[in-house]
Amino acid sequence: MNDIMATIRNMIWTITHRLHFTDIIDILIVAVILYELLLLTRHTRGSALLRGLFLLLVIAFLSSLFGLVSLNWLLTIILQNGALVLIILFQPELRKALEKMGRGRWFHKSSKKANVEDESDILIQEIMQTVSDLSKRRVGALIVFERQTGLEDVIETGTRLNAAISAPLLENIFEPNTPLHDGAVVIRDDTVEAAACILPLAEASGVSRELGTRHRAAVGISENTDAIVIVVSEETGVISMAQDGVLTRPMTSHDLHQLLKQLYSDRETWVSSLMKILRSGMEGSGK
Repeated sequence: MNDIMATIRNMIWTITHRLHFTDIIDILIVAVILYELLLLTRHTRGSALLRGLFLLLVIAFLSSLFGLVSLNWLLTIILQNGALVLIILFQPELRKALEKMGRGRWFHKSSKKANVEDESDILIQEIMQTVSDLSKRRVGALIVFERQTGLEDVIETGTRLNAAISAPLLENIFEPNTPLHDGAVVIRDDTVEAAACILPLAEASGVSRELGTRHRAAVGISENTDAIVIVVSEETGVISMAQDGVLTRPMTSHDLHQLLKQLYSDRETWVSSLMKILRSGMEGSGK
């Protein structure tokens, strides 16, 4: 534990006293690696383990700082074999990372970024076609788009699909008298994560009485999270949108396209921006 504290102190001193361009490059590369590792554990049980491990490190640091000898001794014993503990806890994620490296997927990300806009246009087109067809046929639909707030608890209430977004798939899900038509579809990025999901209902006073359970569910989930929800009315075919607990209706095709464009226009992560900074920095140093 003393070695860990000494390392942290040395790192802080280095950052505050002798930070050079190479140190910035070093920090950025480590940040990218840590970000990729966090992505591997996102929406998995590993994310909870990672938070628990981070909490242990914080408590260990505070116990050393305030002289809590017994607590520090206990945490030191736990963290002494930290590398072995990490390998055991994150074995699935580490294996996944090694498989990615073996397939060279990380090295082809830059080429994939060039196709982000084309992929987004395809996704928007598929969703637009789905909503338009369902609206014309007056088939009820409830589509939830996950944003920053995770919807794993909602996904667990339905049937997991983990399928690519396509108009035929979505239309088939909401087709009446099919096993998955009753409930909500949850979309995460470019994937249909689950169908027939159960959403929390909004208070009756917050939604017009002429609207049914589907609209109340849309408002309910948007009150509790930052999700955006598209609703197609079964009675009228009117398209609505719920965000931040507010229901907007009717939505025209133009409105819907603008909404989806907003959702999918900026899918480039900060990692690519970081790589651009690194490349520009290296080019500048080479001049």
